[in-house]
Amino acid sequence: MLKICFPQRGYTIKEVFKLEKIGIIDLGSNSARLVIVNMFQDGYFMVMDELKESVRLGQDMERDGFLKPQRVAETIKTLRMFRKLCDASGVTRIIAVATEAVRRAKNQRSFLDEIQASCGIKLHVLSAEEEATYVYRGVINTMDIPKGIILEIGGGATKIVYYNRRNMLNYVTLPFGAVTLTDLFSCDGLKPEEQAAKMEEFFAEQLKGVEWLSQVDPDVQMIGVGGSFRNLFKISKIVQKYPLDTVHNFNMQAEDFYPLYDMIKVLDLDKKKKIKGLSAERADILPAALAIIKAFITHLNLTEFTISGAGLREGIMFNQALPSTVEKPISDVMNYSLTTLVKYYDCDEKHVEHVVNLSIQLFKQLRVLHKFPRQYLKVLKVAAMLHDCGMRIKYYNHQRHSCYMILNSTLYGVTHREIVLAAFTACCHKKEDINLYDWNRYRDILNEDDIEIVKRLGVMLRIAESLDRSDSGTIKGINCDILGDSVIMKTEVDGDASLEIRDAMAAGAEFRKAFRKNLEIL
Repeated sequence: MLKICFPQRGYTIKEVFKLEKIGIIDLGSNSARLVIVNMFQDGYFMVMDELKESVRLGQDMERDGFLKPQRVAETIKTLRMFRKLCDASGVTRIIAVATEAVRRAKNQRSFLDEIQASCGIKLHVLSAEEEATYVYRGVINTMDIPKGIILEIGGGATKIVYYNRRNMLNYVTLPFGAVTLTDLFSCDGLKPEEQAAKMEEFFAEQLKGVEWLSQVDPDVQMIGVGGSFRNLFKISKIVQKYPLDTVHNFNMQAEDFYPLYDMIKVLDLDKKKKIKGLSAERADILPAALAIIKAFITHLNLTEFTISGAGLREGIMFNQALPSTVEKPISDVMNYSLTTLVKYYDCDEKHVEHVVNLSIQLFKQLRVLHKFPRQYLKVLKVAAMLHDCGMRIKYYNHQRHSCYMILNSTLYGVTHREIVLAAFTACCHKKEDINLYDWNRYRDILNEDDIEIVKRLGVMLRIAESLDRSDSGTIKGINCDILGDSVIMKTEVDGDASLEIRDAMAAGAEFRKAFRKNLEIL
C-alpha cells in the first residue's frame, strides 16, 4: 500500500496538494467516458484528462432487451483502452458505473462478468435513483440556481429532477433517450421533419404521465445536462459567434432554440454531419434530443434554459473529494470553485485572502461614489482571488495572463457576464490595461456601461493589492472619508507601511479618472 506523508510548509503544490489520482468511467447507452481526476487535500479536485468513445451500447435493445454482441465487443475494446490510459497515468483507483442500457439488459450479469474478466474493471450498475441523485449533485454543487428542474438526456433514458432550496424534491426516469427514441421511429419511412414531429408528440405524451410536473413552480429555472446539450451549445456558439468557449452556465432563450431545431430536424443524415459544432457520431440522434427539449419546454411553458457542463461524473467527483456533499451540498459554490483554482495555480493564499478583504472594504466604503449593486462585489471577489494566477505563466504583464486564465478556467457559481467582467477587472490590477480589441470581442455579453464599471472595480483591486505590496499583511484595514473633492484613506497598520502606501498612491491618477476624486492615503 502506498504510504502518503504530508511535508511541512514550503514545499510545492505537487508535493503537498495531490492526494490521489482516480479514474471515473461512465458507461451510458450512447457513449463511454473516462475522466482522470486529481484529488487534493481539504476536499478539492481537478480533472486532468478525459477520453470519450461512442459505443452505442443501447442500440437495437428495444427489440428483445438484450445487449447486442457487436455493441458489447465495441464496449470491451473501449474499456480496455480506458484501462490502458488509467494505468499509464498512474491512476490508483477506478470508479466505473453503468446506466440505463445495462440496467435494463436481460444479459446484464454475463455482460458485467465479461467486462470484469477481460478489462479488470468492476462496473457498478446505478439504480435510477442513484443516477438521478448523482446528476443532481453535479448540478447543485456547481451552479448558483436555488430552484431548478434538471433535464438530463442520455442515450437510453431521460431524467427529470426537481429541486428547491438546494433540496431534491422529485425525480423521474423515462426509459426513452436520444438513441432509443431514434431507434423507435427510424423504420417508419418518414421524412426527417415528420420523424421529429412524431418523437416530439410521443415524448409530450410521456410527460403527461408525470403528475408532479404540474406542481412545479412557474418561476423554476430549467437546467440542461448531457452531451446533446453540450453539442447544442457548440452549434449555437458558431451561429451566434459567441465569444466564450464555456458551456457551463450558458443561457439559451427558447426563441433562439426553435430556429436551430427547425433547421436541424429537416436535414438528412449526410447534411447533419456537416453542421459545424455537431460531432459526427451524434448527428443521427441529435434530432431526438432536440425533440425532447422542445416537448419539455412546451409542456412547462418555459422561455429559456441554462446548460450545465456538470452532471453525473461531477456528482461522483464531489462525493469522492468531499464526502459531506452526500448529505449536504456545498453552501458557497463560487468560493469553493475559486479556492480550488487558487490552490491549483499555487497562488499565495494569505496574500489572496488579504487582497480580497481589502477589496471588499474598499467596495463598501466607496459605495456612495460608485453606487454599484451587490452583484458587482461578486465580480470584484473573483478578480481579487485570481488576480495573480497569471504568474504561473510569467511575472511580466501577468495581469494579462490572469485575464486569459479567468476567461478559460472552470468557474462555478458565476454567470458568463460575471466571468468576463472579473477577467478584465483582474487585467487592471497593475494598471488600466484594457485592450479595446479584446474588449469588443465580448460586446454581445457586456453592456455599454461595463467598461466604466471595470475601470472602477479595477482601480479598487489595484489599490487593495498595493496595500499588501510586501505580502506581509502590514495594513490590517482601511477607513475612507469622502471630503469635498478628495477621498482620505486612513490605514490601520502593524509595522512600517511606507512601501504599501507609496505603491497604492501610484494609482492616484486612475482613481481620480474613475471616481473624479483626489486620493490621499494616510
